[in-house]
Amino acid sequence: MTLTRRHAGLLMLIGGAVLVTRPFMRRLAGQERAPSRPEFTLIARNYRYSPDRIEVTQDDLVKLTIRSEDVAYSFTIDEYRIVRRVPPGGTTTFEFRADRPGSFRFYSNLTNDGAHAEMQGQLVVRPR
Repeated sequence: MTLTRRHAGLLMLIGGAVLVTRPFMRRLAGQERAPSRPEFTLIARNYRYSPDRIEVTQDDLVKLTIRSEDVAYSFTIDEYRIVRRVPPGGTTTFEFRADRPGSFRFYSNLTNDGAHAEMQGQLVVRPR
């Protein structure tokens, strides 16, 4: 088969289309992976969180339920601007997107008892 001008033009057109669309196809392939939605329940009791370490992956939509088994507590992560109050014997549930990797301290920011200052844990967000 001989390569005519028409065939050469079509090959160039197809090759250009592949070069132009390749980055978009890669991006679409990455978007097919939906973020996971991990759920955690933290128990607040005796001025401790249990568990005191949570690990997720960047861009996860994290659902946290915090349950107090005695007095009122709070749950705070400064870097994510999260501050939630947990009533005595009550439960608080909320969601947030873990959009930045790193290790972040969570703690109770209440000041009515000095023991709140010792109450802390760690959120670990692994890079994608």
